[in-house]
Amino acid sequence: MHLLVDRKGVQDFIYGRTGVATANFLNNPPRYRSPNTKFEFNVEKANQILETAGWKKGADGIRAKGNTKLKFVYQTSVNQPRQKTQAIVKDACTKAGIDLELKSVTAAVFFGGDAANPDTYTKFWTDMEMYTTTMTQPDPQLFMEQYCSWEFAQKANKWASRNILRWKNDEYDNAHKAAQGELDPVKRAALFIRMNELMIENRAVIPLMSRFEVNAVANKLQVPLSGWDTTLWLLKDWFREA
Repeated sequence: MHLLVDRKGVQDFIYGRTGVATANFLNNPPRYRSPNTKFEFNVEKANQILETAGWKKGADGIRAKGNTKLKFVYQTSVNQPRQKTQAIVKDACTKAGIDLELKSVTAAVFFGGDAANPDTYTKFWTDMEMYTTTMTQPDPQLFMEQYCSWEFAQKANKWASRNILRWKNDEYDNAHKAAQGELDPVKRAALFIRMNELMIENRAVIPLMSRFEVNAVANKLQVPLSGWDTTLWLLKDWFREA
């Protein structure tokens, strides 16, 4: 699946200047961004991997192994850019012989807190799902905690915790614990970089875009903006040119 996501196409034809294709889950500030990850869109290589693994294309073009068809359900919220992204991924999957079923859930339900609803994103009862998770502080400790094992979203906490993948990796957990008490900024950054790489190496997450918050102001209004605060940050220092 990592090879079947055309991130550059998603950037060029859907998000434009409001997002950048990325191989990283943790993208900013730059000192926390891994230089070791990369992404590749290569349908042919994906086909070769599936052939080698014994998944053969049938008469209908869908791969199977024995009586098991290669099929996944890919869900997200109802949102035009997301449905377009789903379509791009589905096209590549079809060429690779994967039957990708697209599922779109009303945003109020998908992101809702109804513990009884099976379609919330925190339940994650499908094979893949897509959504945006936002880092609102320049320090990544809270942001990266969402994939620690003690953050499992589960019935006991009414599916309200943050690790919706229920992904557990001891090295990741230990690195996060170490970062909480590390005072050397270089060593601390290295721990977060490693956490990000563990997620990518294990394909726990397939990053798509590093998205930006987009705002517009009058052309004579001088606004000091921050990438880590609200749109009205430092409002007292706004001024209009004469």
